[in-house]
This record gives sequence, C-alpha cells and structure tokens, in this order.
Amino acid sequence: MNSIKNVPARVLNRRPGHSLEAEREQFDKTQAISISKAINTQEAPVKEKHARRIILGTHHEKGAFTFWSYAIGLPLPSSAILSWKFCHVLHKVLRDGHPNVLHDCQRYRSNIREIGDLWGHLHDRYGQLVNIYTKLLLTKIAFHLKHPQFPAGLEVTDEVLEKAAGTDVNNIFQLTVEMFDYMDCELKLSESVFRQLNTAIAVSQMSSGQCRLAPLIQVIQDCSHLYHYTVKLMFKLHSCLPADTLQGHRDRFHEQFHSLRNFFRRASDMLYFKRLIQIPRLPEGPPNFLRASALAEHIKPVVVIPEEAPEDEEPENLIEISTGPPAGEPAVVADLFEQTFGPPNGSMKDDRDLQIEALKREVEMLRSELDKIKLEAQRFISQLKGQVNALEAELEEQRKQKQKALVDNEQLRHELAQLRAAQVEGERNQGLREEAEKKASATEARYNKLKEKHSELVNTHAELLRKNADTAKQLTVTQQSQEEVARVKEQLVFQVEQVKRESEMKLEEQSDQLEKLKRELEAKAGELVRVQEALSRTEQSGSELSSRLDALSADRDELSRVVQQREADLLAAQSLAREKEAALSQEQQRISRERDELQGRLADKESQEQGLQQRLLDEQFAMLRATAAEAERILQDAVGKLDDPLHLRCTSSPDYLVSRAQAALDAVSALEKGHAQYLTSRADASGLVAALTRFSHLTADTIVHGSATSHLAPTDPADRLIDTCRECGARALELMGQLQEQQALLQARPGLVRTPLQGILQLGQELKPKSLDVREEELGAMVDKEMAATSAAIEDAVRRIEDMMNQARHASSGVKLEVNERILNSCTDLMKAIRLLVTTSTSLQKEIVESGRGAATQQEFYAKNSRWTEGLISASKAVGWGATQLVESADKVVLHTGKYEELIVCSHEIAASTAQLVAASKVKADKHSPHLSRLQECSRTVNEMAANVVASTKSGQEQVENRDTMDFSGLSLIKLKKQEMETQVRALELEKTLEVERVRLGELRRQHYLLAGAVGTPGEEEPSQPSATPRSGTKKPPLAQKPTVAPRQDHQLDKKDGSYAAQVVN
Repeated sequence: MNSIKNVPARVLNRRPGHSLEAEREQFDKTQAISISKAINTQEAPVKEKHARRIILGTHHEKGAFTFWSYAIGLPLPSSAILSWKFCHVLHKVLRDGHPNVLHDCQRYRSNIREIGDLWGHLHDRYGQLVNIYTKLLLTKIAFHLKHPQFPAGLEVTDEVLEKAAGTDVNNIFQLTVEMFDYMDCELKLSESVFRQLNTAIAVSQMSSGQCRLAPLIQVIQDCSHLYHYTVKLMFKLHSCLPADTLQGHRDRFHEQFHSLRNFFRRASDMLYFKRLIQIPRLPEGPPNFLRASALAEHIKPVVVIPEEAPEDEEPENLIEISTGPPAGEPAVVADLFEQTFGPPNGSMKDDRDLQIEALKREVEMLRSELDKIKLEAQRFISQLKGQVNALEAELEEQRKQKQKALVDNEQLRHELAQLRAAQVEGERNQGLREEAEKKASATEARYNKLKEKHSELVNTHAELLRKNADTAKQLTVTQQSQEEVARVKEQLVFQVEQVKRESEMKLEEQSDQLEKLKRELEAKAGELVRVQEALSRTEQSGSELSSRLDALSADRDELSRVVQQREADLLAAQSLAREKEAALSQEQQRISRERDELQGRLADKESQEQGLQQRLLDEQFAMLRATAAEAERILQDAVGKLDDPLHLRCTSSPDYLVSRAQAALDAVSALEKGHAQYLTSRADASGLVAALTRFSHLTADTIVHGSATSHLAPTDPADRLIDTCRECGARALELMGQLQEQQALLQARPGLVRTPLQGILQLGQELKPKSLDVREEELGAMVDKEMAATSAAIEDAVRRIEDMMNQARHASSGVKLEVNERILNSCTDLMKAIRLLVTTSTSLQKEIVESGRGAATQQEFYAKNSRWTEGLISASKAVGWGATQLVESADKVVLHTGKYEELIVCSHEIAASTAQLVAASKVKADKHSPHLSRLQECSRTVNEMAANVVASTKSGQEQVENRDTMDFSGLSLIKLKKQEMETQVRALELEKTLEVERVRLGELRRQHYLLAGAVGTPGEEEPSQPSATPRSGTKKPPLAQKPTVAPRQDHQLDKKDGSYAAQVVN
C-alpha cells in the first residue's frame, strides 16, 4: 500500500469548535461574573442585565445548581447589604427562572432561614429587612411546593384556579388562608421598606433608596395576582358557606385591601417606579362579598413592565457558540488536495483515491468514537463535579454552621456579659444607694458623736486648765516650802558653825586655863561628858536634818517630774484638742458640702418632679383632647346621618329611642361629675375621659336612633325630632370643642346638652304606641285567661276532628274516604302538637315570671313588661283562632263545601302563629332553660305537622282530581277547537283573576300594617278597638300592636321590642 506523504495538518485536523467541557467552563465563568456583579456590598440596586443572565443560565441548565454552587460561598453573614441583594436576586430567579429552580431552592431552605435568623438578632436596618425578606422567600417556596398548579410567577388562568381550588369547601377555605398568609408576608416587606425610607422623590432617586425599593417590583407583581385570586376564592366561599362563618375572612381581606391600596398608591407616586413598572389602581372600596353580582364588577389588576431601553454595554455571551468554517474553506481544502495529489482522473479512481476514502471513513469513525468518549468523559466529569460541589456545599454548610455557632456563642457571651454587667450595675447601684443611706446615717451618727466629743473635749480642756492652776498653786507652795527648808538648813549650819566656834574658843580657854583647870578637870569631867553628849545629839540632829533635806530634795525632784509630765500631758491634750478641732472643722465642712450636695439633689429632684408633674398634666390633657377629638368625630358622624340619604331606609322604635335618651342623660350627669373632678385635680383625667367616651357614644346613638325613629313618625313630630337631634348634636360638638382648649375648659358646661336630650326623650315618649284598651292591672289575668282559652280551643278542635272522622267513615268510601282520613289524621297530629306547644309555653311563661319578678307580684311583673305581655296575648289568640279556623276548613273539605286551599292557608297561619308564640316566649327566657329547649322542639314538631297537613291536602286534592279523566272520544275537530279556545279564555281569566287577587293580597297586608302602626302613632286621636272581620262564624282576635321597626334581615328578635313579626311558612 502506498503511503501518503506531506499531508497538510489542516486536512487531518477536524472542524474547529469548542468541546462541551470548554463550553461548560465558559458558562460557569459567565455565571460567576454575573453573580459577583449582581450580589455585592455596594448600596445600589441590582442591574437588570446581570439578573437576566443569571435567569437565562437557569433556563440553560434547567435548574439553579450553578447559582447555588456560587451563592452558597458568598459571605452573607458579613454584610447585610450583600444578604439583601442576594434575597432580591433569589426572588427574581424564583419568579422568572426555570421551574426546576423551586425544587433546587428547597434543599437550601435551612441556609435561607439561618441567614434571616442571624440578621434578625442584630440591630441593623438592612438586617431587619433581610429577616423579613427571608421569611417571605420561605413562605413562597413552601406555598408553590404545596400547590404546584401555581407557578412561582403566580400567573394562572381562572380555569386553573378553579381546578386548584376544587369543589371541597375545606380545601377552598385552607387555600384562601394560605394566600392570606402569603399576602401578609408581601405587605409586611413593603411596609418595612417604606418605614425606613422617606417617601420624598429625592430619596427614591438616590442609590441607597433604590437599593431598598428595587425588590418591591417583584412584590407588586406577586400582590396583584394574589389579590385577584383571593377575590375569586372569597366569592366562591360565600357561595358555599354562611356569611357569619366567613366574618373573619372578610375582616382580614379588608385589612389587606387597605394596606395593598395604600402600598400601590405610595409606590405610584415615586419616580423610581414610574419608569420601571405600571402599577394598577385598586377600587375605592373592597368588593361586597355578600352580593354575588359584585363579582362581575371586579376588574383584575394588571401590572405592566415597560420595554427596557438598550443598554450601552454589550452583554457577554453566556455560551460561546462555535462557528463552522467559512464557506470558502472547503474550496481551499480541495485546492490543497489537488495541489498535493493532483486533479481527479474522471470517474476512474486509483488505489490512492480508494486509500484516501478509506482513511477518511476511518478518520470519521475514529472521530465519532472520540466524540462519544469525550461525551462519556464529560458526563463523568460533570457527575464528579456535582459530587465535589455537593461535598463543598456540605463542607461550606458545616463551616457556616460552625461560624454561626461561633457567632451565636459570641453573641451569647456578649449577652451574658451584658446581663452580668447589668446585674453588677444593678447591684452596684443598689449598693451605692444602700451605702449612701448608710453613709448619711453614719454621717449623722458621726456628727452627733463628734458633737458629743467636742463637748467632752471642751469639758476636759476646762478641767485640765483647772488642774493646771491647782498644780501651779501646789508648785508655788512646794517652792515656798523648799525655800523655808533651805532657810532652816542655813540656820542649822549657822548654829553648827557657831557651836564649833564656841567649842574652839572653849578649847582655847581650856588649853589656856589647862593648867588652871587641871584641877578643875575632874570637876568638869562630868560637865565635859555632858557637853560631848550634847554635841553628839547636835550632830545627830544635824544628820537628821540632812536626811530630811535630802528627802525634801527628792520630793522636789518628784514634783518637778510630775509638773513636767503634767505639762507634757497638757501639751498633748492641747495638740489632741487642736487635731480634734481640725478634724471637727473638716467634718463640719464635709457635712456642709454633703448637705449642700443633698440640697442640690433635692432641688433637682423637686424640679424634676415638677417637670414630671407638668408632663403628667400635659399628657392628661393630651389624652383628654384626643378623646374629645374622637368623640367629636363620632358626633359629627352621627349628625351627618341626619342628612344622609342612605340612612332614610333605617328605622327604629320609640321604645329603644327612649332607652338611649335616658342612658345619654345619665351619661351627662357622669360627664358633669367627671368635669368637676378634673377641674379640681388635673393630674387625673381618667374619670372625665371615661365619662366623655360613654357620653359621645350614647349621644351619637341617640341622634342616630332619633333620626331612624323619625322616618316612621308623622311629619310634624318627625320634624321636631330631627330639629331636636340637630340641636343636641350642635351643643355636644360645641362642648367637645371647648374640652379641646385649655382656655375654654373652665367655661365648658356639659349640662347644656341635657335640655335637647330631654326633648328627645319627651318626643320618644310621645311617639311610643298607645296600649290596648286593657289596664295594666288586668294584663296578668288576661295572659292566664288567653292561654286557658287557647288550650280549650285546641281541645275542642281535637274533639271536633274526631267527630268529623267518624262521620266521614260512615258517609264516604273509597278514594274519598282515604283522602278524608289522611287529611283529618294530619290535622289531629297538628292539634296534638299545638296542644303540647301551648302546654310547654305555659310552663316556660311561669318560669319566666318566677325568675324575673323578684319581690314583685305577678301582676306587677306583667305590668312592668306590658309590651311583651301584649305580644304573648296576641300570639295566644292567634293560635286559638288558627286552630278553630283549621277545624272549620277541614269540616268544609270533608263535606265537599270547602276548598283545599283554605286548609293549606290555615296550616300556614297556624305555623306563623306558633312561631309568634315561640318568639314571644323566647325573648325573656334563659337560653339554658330546659323548658325553652322543649318549646323549640315543639315548635319544630308543629312546623312538621303543618307541612304534613299541607302535603296530605295537596296529595288528596291531586288524587281526587285525577279520578275525573277527560274523555274526548265523542268530540269532533270543531268541538275540540271550540273547547280549546274556551279553555284558553278560561286560563286567561284565571290568570287575570290571580294577578288581581295578588294585588289585593298585597294591599290588604299593607293596610294591615298601616292600621297596626296607626294605633300607636302619637299626635292622633285614640283609635277605637278594631273590630274583627267575620269569617265563617269565627272572629280572629286583633294582633298586638307592633313597634314601627323595619323588618330585620336575619329574622333576629330584639329583646327590647314589644312584640314580634310571625314568619309565614310557605
């Protein structure tokens, strides 16, 4: 085989391009650059181009693996701005990224929660926002994972919403609650951002303000969809559940509606949002969920993002797409082949061409195998990188947990140190306070002791002075005695010398006269001995005087030493006295300084106390002024109801107006008392505030109910009542204005409001309906009499029905007998149920009287509650009349002289009368009374029995009418056409008659209510007792007078109304 030499390298190389690994590396590099530029510590909003590249990256790799691999390494705990921008980018990625982003973020929920908790514990403005934003992101992730029908962008059709809600009302209820929680998190973030920012235009144009405001664009998009879905779900809930059950949902929706509307309004006013997003405007008021047709009026809010202007910087390619060789390159390669191997020889191929083609095929095969190997290697490398990234993420998570533990430990240490410092500070303050108290007491005791010491020192000093004087006197005496001793000693020495001189003279005389005296020696020997003895005695006395002199010298020395010691003691005492005096003077100066300091502190405390007292007075007056302003708004709202056209449909009873006016008069007295107490002591305005609150509410209630009562009153009393209400409102508003000013507070006179209130009370008394022609003393007897008469009428009706049943069994047979027995049996069951109801009502009535009358008699109780008694009497009469009329109608039906419709109407009348009797008994009964429970059970039984009578009557009527089959066999075409026309004429006549009778029925009912209201209309002549209309020999008793109150929507009964409207069962 021939070898190929000098083959160009470009021929052997395959087509230029990037491998998957290089492509992945380029993608990772681009994502890292975009994430680092989007999430940084600069206080500026995230640029859209960087966020867009990150979002496109999630679509490229069908997930957020690369985003989280870089985001998990960001130092989020070190910077609050970094964490805030991370939350913003994550929000955008969740909304606009690939659907798999949601599942990738699920694995990092703990990291998001840790970042939020970390910044929530630190007092940082961005940190608090990060804490709220992380809670929103966690709520968003949890909601969309639980409800995968809703994408993270929250944009679904109404059909998808209906499918997600389903038909189970519990699922709809729970989905609505979760959307409310979702909306709360969104609104909380917006409120926190606006709370930190001034809404001025300049702030919204600054980078620091835009950094906080940028995430609100995603919040606006989420809120618009959530608002639409909650409106849909609320209407669906109201179509399935009662309105009272959903009261909490409506209140929560209304609160969110007003917050969202305020948020949209504030955001629309900022220039920053005007160029980035078109915010929809919500309606003035929330939808009325109680009206199903309001759903058609709901308009879905649409958020529009305007087209962005092209940016100056060219975006970098996320993926470097390899380009193939240019179109001219194959020709160049072909030329090189021709130059090397020569032109092809037509269709003939030599061995070299075959070898070249074989080599080409081999190269292509090797290239494909090489690509497969590279793809496999790339897949293994991706798996290994994924494992490495997972391990790195786990390692980073462990590091973050360690860092968080260190931060928590440091924070706990810091808190412990603060607690210890606070404890030490508290103990030190307590010790200082106790030490100051002890020091003050010790100072006072020391002052007393020093005072005593000073007095003792003064006394000691005086005593020492006295002793010094005595010592000086003794020293003088001692000196005098020493001088006397010296003088005596000199005299003795002089005498001894004199004796010596005399002896010497005598010796000389004796020596001269020795000779002369020798003879006399012997004679004088005795005399000499005596002289010698006298001399010895003299010497002895001299020695005694010398010893005495020595003793006196020793005494003198001792006295001198004592004097010196006394002088030293005196000097020490004087120095000690001087030291004591110096210490005493210093202590006095220190005490004086402390006294001055304490007096200064006392003066500061007094000034502070005066400031606090003045502040207390100001706060009390501010509280009073705020209460008066609120009361003024309440009264203005009530006065505004007088001219409100929507209020014309509201009505009220004079009885309730009288009760409100009396309560308002009592509130005026309490207000006067509170005003007087406040003027006496302005440090406590609680009494005046409480009285003012009660007065405003009761006065406004009186004005509103006065206006409502005037709507059913005659023209003249209504005008006077409206004028009185206006005067009352004007005086009350004037009083509120005076209470808001300190200068006019003393001139405020709450008693001026009493006059119009008394006028309203008097007009309400005049408008109260007049009683029947029965004295209040006879009401108690009439109740027992009517209840007994009702029981007797029912017993008589039962007996008559039994007699009719016996007569029907003898007089009829077949279908007619079956129909009559069924009707009479149902009537008998109805009468028994009514009898049990009347008996139970009597027992309940006795229980009411016994529990409510107290120490009063039964007649006094009935007289006190005359309106209720009249309603009870009216209900009893209506039950008895209905029973009698039912028996007569049944008798006519059995005898073929009556109509089945009369029996149906009588059943309806009995059901309505028993409902009136139950309502009249229930209004004053205890709701836990067993008699009331039995009465309600009996009422339900009566309704069921009345329904059975109606059902048996209708079925019997159909059964009887079906017997008369129509036979048209003997009629010709003309006769059939004629009878058809006659039947059409008859049908038209009956329809016309039916329409006329319905109009007549409406007029009769209207006239009935007008007559019932005219009986109690004030300002007219007392009407006579209305006579009963004769009907088949039985008279229906007149109904008790009803107050002029509009019918209640929910058929709720007011205990303050005298009688109650019966509901007819159709």
